[in-house]
Amino acid sequence: MGDRAGTSGLLLVDKPAGMTSHDVVDVARRAYGERSIGHLGTLDPFATGLLVLLFGRSTRLATFIENEPKQYEATFAFGSETDTDDVTGETTSTAPLPERERVLEAIAQLTGEIEQIPPAYSAKKVAGRVAYDAAREGAPLTLAPVRVTVERWDVRALGDATLDATITCGGGTYIRALARDLGRLSGSAAHLTALRRTRSGEFDVADAVPLDALRVSPPPLRRLRIVVE
Repeated sequence: MGDRAGTSGLLLVDKPAGMTSHDVVDVARRAYGERSIGHLGTLDPFATGLLVLLFGRSTRLATFIENEPKQYEATFAFGSETDTDDVTGETTSTAPLPERERVLEAIAQLTGEIEQIPPAYSAKKVAGRVAYDAAREGAPLTLAPVRVTVERWDVRALGDATLDATITCGGGTYIRALARDLGRLSGSAAHLTALRRTRSGEFDVADAVPLDALRVSPPPLRRLRIVVE
């Protein structure tokens, strides 16, 4: 375990809904008196779950672990698509609910190495322009597809209008974009209504500190070691 301030280390935080990942970093900076803090894998404000924070010299190791597989618990709603691909956006289209078999076929098509177009509301850039800025101004950018890896979908519940699934995927995968594409491939429309990250590489949300507890009594940092084979 590391010292609290002025040192390198790692902290697992269970991010609540309604905050950006940067907001969580700001809370950690105040709690530990450390300015140099980064995080691995941004979570959207409405999402919850595991956020891995790196402190001080440990931020240099981010490239070794940021692309580790991540696991999410996701809920999808069928019948409508939104401009953000999630529940926070405005409805852009509606469609009949899909048949169960077509949803399962779409899941199969969205497993493995796939080409994924990032959401219009994302941090992707084209010619120096950020996608979400352009989308907010009513002129969304044309984003190039990116190759991502979706290792597996574990369907927890599939109803007429909703799907609950645990998704294991590589770094850079947008679960919101999976929702959009799942709807289209199943002959319907869909968006993401809930998202919780439960794992990131070897780290589990069960070992993460709630944000309120971080404010009251910051725990010691973990030491981070990278072994290169």
